[in-house]
Amino acid sequence: MFYLVIYIVILSILIIAHELGHFIMAKRMGVKVEIFSLGFGQKIFSFKRKDTEYALRLLPLGGYVKLAGDNWEEYKGLPDEYLSKSLKARLKILVAGSGFNYLLAILCLWLVFYLGYPRFTTKVGEVLKDMPAEASGIQPEDKILSVDNQNVTYWDDLQKIIQKKGGATVSISILRNNETKKVDVAVQKKEITTIWGEKQSIGLIGIVPAGEVIKVRHGFIKAFFLSIQRSLELTYVTLKGIVWLVLRKISIKESVAGPVGIFFIAQGAIKMGILAVFHVMAVLSLSLSIVNLLPLPILDGGHIVLLGMERIKGRLFIKKFDPIWTKAGLTFIIALALFVFYNDLVRFGVFEKIAKWFIK
Repeated sequence: MFYLVIYIVILSILIIAHELGHFIMAKRMGVKVEIFSLGFGQKIFSFKRKDTEYALRLLPLGGYVKLAGDNWEEYKGLPDEYLSKSLKARLKILVAGSGFNYLLAILCLWLVFYLGYPRFTTKVGEVLKDMPAEASGIQPEDKILSVDNQNVTYWDDLQKIIQKKGGATVSISILRNNETKKVDVAVQKKEITTIWGEKQSIGLIGIVPAGEVIKVRHGFIKAFFLSIQRSLELTYVTLKGIVWLVLRKISIKESVAGPVGIFFIAQGAIKMGILAVFHVMAVLSLSLSIVNLLPLPILDGGHIVLLGMERIKGRLFIKKFDPIWTKAGLTFIIALALFVFYNDLVRFGVFEKIAKWFIK
């Protein structure tokens, strides 16, 4: 129950950030906001302030901001209605939701880099048999100090260097019993398949980290720039994943998670601590930011497509096309949601867990 509550809190923060972006920009553009809702379905409670009703609803898997005159059936031509505004103003309102999610991702990563995050040291925990490290005399409890005179402090940095040295012989400096030693290691070359389904040749020497962890903290300013850098890296990975999904180079079953999948990811992060939760929130918020701008009906990106078509074809065409576009999008989104939900149940073994619970 505890994990479920925290999961709902995480989702709510992501949703509020997104809808707050639409809300603030709509206000700035002079559009009346009729409803700001967290969740869907049955209303739990609500209150009204000025022109806006703020509501909390039963299903916490989304939210919405209802703008005055945001559909053709309700549009009356009043100056404070959404459809009365220019294409540029409406574009700003649509993009603001994703913009706020992106800012939230940067903020969460900023906190992670500033408060400190765990990284493995280069202390060796295990030396694999019949591998180059064993042949060179590297032993458990050794601490690797440098590779080819390039100093290393963290295990992931060590990995990156070794992986680029496949087929070469490297000079590794190690610390053993307070004494520094140097050994030559012939790095083994191995071909692997990446998460993108690509064949890639990497270097291996056959060592496993000891699990020794140190907390790495950065100054306020440096943490901010690192958060931007990390956000850009995650953006690239997310966009690449979407392109490869469309090209069917990676499986949607293994790559896409819905509410159930996100719950298990969040549960793992909660067990690891608040910084892991912040990191997961950053990844989810950034993904939500990008996915919402995809050119699919119902999503913000789908509405942006309509703005482009309105500019080209005119309002009369959009007025007729909009209902068709929306119905098609709703059908697609529902079908995709059902598929992802079922896939999560299978992928994370929910059916098996339920069966075991009944057997007990």
